[in-house]
Amino acid sequence: MNLIRIVLIASTLALVGCASTPMKEASTQTIQKVRAEESQVVFMRSSFVGSAISASLYDVSKGNPEFIGIIDNGTKIAYTTAPGKRVFMVVSEAADFLEADLAAGKTYYSLVTPRMGMWKARFSLWPIRNEGTSEYNTASDSFNGWLTGTKLVENSPETLAWNTANIDSVKSKYAEYWPVWKEKSAEDLAARTLKPTDGK
Repeated sequence: MNLIRIVLIASTLALVGCASTPMKEASTQTIQKVRAEESQVVFMRSSFVGSAISASLYDVSKGNPEFIGIIDNGTKIAYTTAPGKRVFMVVSEAADFLEADLAAGKTYYSLVTPRMGMWKARFSLWPIRNEGTSEYNTASDSFNGWLTGTKLVENSPETLAWNTANIDSVKSKYAEYWPVWKEKSAEDLAARTLKPTDGK
């Protein structure tokens, strides 16, 4: 069996495992106000492209992937964390990142967007700005569509077990793609960073 076929099979198996591991619908669909000493990031995904493919989200602020959840098309995940500088990672065929400087007591938003990879869709994380001039911003009609057109989900026993079974692969992707991210220009990194003022 040649190397290309092995890689293709491995990628397919990883995709099937992630796609068949459902998050559970949150008991309330209202995004709760964050406590004064914490920050919250709401990751949303709504795109026809790559809609059949799942992606997993991680907090890698400490250099070790901490599982946030699996995000499918038409869903959103609310993640509570400590304020300050954070780094988030989205994993599918590859890994990509979002940096953040979070203020206490505020809620931030990020859009998970697909881009085509070698075997399947890859994903990127974009900051949603708290102003009306950026492509992704809270003043746009699109933002209201993302917010109301996605279902709030939480981890299930199945997703937690999936992460445990796949964490070594996730760590490998972090080790491979984080150095690539750090080579981006200061301008590119700024465009992919949530600023304190982006919170509401």
